[in-house]
Amino acid sequence: MVKIPAFEVEQWMDRYETTPGVLNIAETCCSSISIDQLAQFNSNPDSNARPLVDTSRPMTYGPIRGSDELRRNIAALYNEDASPETTVPLSTEDVIVMQGAISANHLVFYSLVGPGDHVICVLPTYQQLYSIPESLGAEVSLWKLKPENGYVPDVAELDSLVKDNTKMIVINNPNNPTGATTPKVVLEKIIDFARKRDIILFSDEVYRPLFHSLESGPIPPSVLLIGYPRAIATSSMSKAWALAGIRVGWIASRDASIMEAIASARDYTTISVSQLDDQIARYALSASVRPHLLARNISLARENLKLLDRFIQDHSSVCSWVRPTAGTTAFVQFKNKNGNPVDDEAFCKDVLDKTKVMFLPGARCFEYDQTSSFAGFVRIGYVSETEVLHHALEKLGSYLADYLQ
Repeated sequence: MVKIPAFEVEQWMDRYETTPGVLNIAETCCSSISIDQLAQFNSNPDSNARPLVDTSRPMTYGPIRGSDELRRNIAALYNEDASPETTVPLSTEDVIVMQGAISANHLVFYSLVGPGDHVICVLPTYQQLYSIPESLGAEVSLWKLKPENGYVPDVAELDSLVKDNTKMIVINNPNNPTGATTPKVVLEKIIDFARKRDIILFSDEVYRPLFHSLESGPIPPSVLLIGYPRAIATSSMSKAWALAGIRVGWIASRDASIMEAIASARDYTTISVSQLDDQIARYALSASVRPHLLARNISLARENLKLLDRFIQDHSSVCSWVRPTAGTTAFVQFKNKNGNPVDDEAFCKDVLDKTKVMFLPGARCFEYDQTSSFAGFVRIGYVSETEVLHHALEKLGSYLADYLQ
């Protein structure tokens, strides 16, 4: 039997997010929208001529790799950001639709990694990205991101991490939990390193394209757009698109052999995604809906980040962070009156008990071992409804005044 550690982030969410009266600022999706709300983002004046979902269609399995229309719309997400040097657009054949990014990530590892392989993975990140390859028998080395570097990977460290059997480098851009952005110049250096050694570069881009607070430099491209065929990207409709409930994600790569290996392994995991989910996703990512939905979510992220930034400044004696530039999450460290990091798990439970404010403990949910300490850190998801965040921060501020300051 495969032995796999508890998935701490998901177990914490499952355990506490149904607490009566909870003010959930642990959630990492942009404030979710209904199907009725989704229809209101359509700028096409003829949109009423075509229903959002075709309820007359027989509910067969549908296209196995996802409908052509959905895969074209996903490809368009990347192609519209392509620079002039990217000469070959992403095609529908380069995309496989999955049941959320969590299934997409799992299938990438299941298809490509096994005993005898070595994987390099950034830390902190979503636990799945290192626990799954380990469970499949691969050796994993952690590429530790440092707050003094803004949680941007230091490419020079790859020389000490790489091995003769390194099969894959795993990054997460924008990063969960820090909200940091890896810029294009660093991505190019990572790809150059991987290309010279024929290593697969796998980028979990589930928070892309929610780049809302970059102060300098352009928005970095997907790894698919930097001219390296052995790059893989995953994403979904959950985070940046506020539609977690339809459970649609995808895997994309220009490498035909990689995509065929993934498609072959997929036969053992799922046949197809729900036809209804596919239709909703293709509608949301259509040219007449996509830019308006994204604009709504970026505006919400910017507005809410200002609230959280003001909170951090007002309580700077007991908390600190590296201000996020993208995504929906912030990694905040809290300290007690003596300047020592709080016990983050006990802190999260006590805050929830006394205020109903919920967030995640950093050490429990993101720490790999004793050499990667995140003591006192919590992850806050700040792109909820603005009034929820405002109310939660008010209650948290009162708690800090009573117990930490």
